[in-house]
Amino acid sequence: MKILSFQPCSLYQNGGAGRLLRRLYLGHESQIISLFVNKTSFSNRTDEVREISISAFPVQRTWMRWKLRPFFAWIRDKVFFSFTKNRVIEAASKISYDVLHVINHGIYSGVLCDDNFLNNKKLWVSFHDHFSLCSSFDDTQILWNRADRRLVISNELGLEYQRLFGNLGFEFITDGVAQEEISIPKEPNQSNITIYFAGLLHIDYYPLFEVLADALDNISDQKRTYKLILRGTQKLSFLNNRNFNIEYRTDFVSDIEIKKEIDAADILYLPIKFTKSDFYLYSLSTKMIGYLGGGGTILYHGPENSAANRLLQKNNAAISCISLNVNEMMGCLAEILKPNIFSANAMKLAQSQFVLENIQKVFWNE
Repeated sequence: MKILSFQPCSLYQNGGAGRLLRRLYLGHESQIISLFVNKTSFSNRTDEVREISISAFPVQRTWMRWKLRPFFAWIRDKVFFSFTKNRVIEAASKISYDVLHVINHGIYSGVLCDDNFLNNKKLWVSFHDHFSLCSSFDDTQILWNRADRRLVISNELGLEYQRLFGNLGFEFITDGVAQEEISIPKEPNQSNITIYFAGLLHIDYYPLFEVLADALDNISDQKRTYKLILRGTQKLSFLNNRNFNIEYRTDFVSDIEIKKEIDAADILYLPIKFTKSDFYLYSLSTKMIGYLGGGGTILYHGPENSAANRLLQKNNAAISCISLNVNEMMGCLAEILKPNIFSANAMKLAQSQFVLENIQKVFWNE
């Protein structure tokens, strides 16, 4: 079975979407051809999966400062939408495949879902976020109803889409943890404590990181030092001149290297933004799945009623800070330093619901 994977970015860019797809395709790379619309000056990598990049016009350049970006984005998404759409269809029509796997993210996600193009081929659609954050009502409705398989990031999202678009079946497909990636629980280092965060950072997350930073400033002293490691995150000016150490790691590394970094950390920071309830009510962070197999303790920071926090608290698998109060964050950090069972429970949760091999079998219909 050959799969044409159509998603909004390269499989090898930093971020949760690329990681999730790489994991689903692991071991089947020769059966995948990846097609994506490139809006930046990202250069294709040579990796296991063959990738075809379609550049949207005009491509985002570094000289396009923030005041100009909305203007160029409008030109790219409105004026030249049909131009890019036709280029995508032309490229896809030259590819031999059995199944079209579309990620419902971005304005181009529905451009290949045409009877003439599909020609009775199977259509699988993955829904990673609520449409209000990444797509449109119309595109999502079409994809939901036309798909042969609907693959959702959480049961909450699947149930909401059934309510909105039609009572059709869905399958829960997210990131997973391989058996060999489930580590041994570790007690936090009591003198040199490492806090780890992996992923890109939207401006909506800045208030959460400021609370974490202020709390770390208040508890750092000569007896106990803290280091915050940011993997794949841009430099943040409000983290300058703090009482704790900061290390930025911006280069692309393999999933194996990321796993080593997760295992080396004492605290695994999992922020979920308080803004946009459509995000936190229906999305499960792929970052959280990777953290479940780590040796350290997960520090959840976000809304109490998020899909992620409900799952973690139900399984007693994390310390939760559910406000932007610095004192509350300080209390959570102190709690993590005590002997705890959170890490062990996180690994039990990974074993029961997120074993990668089982998720892959579901995806590949094995």
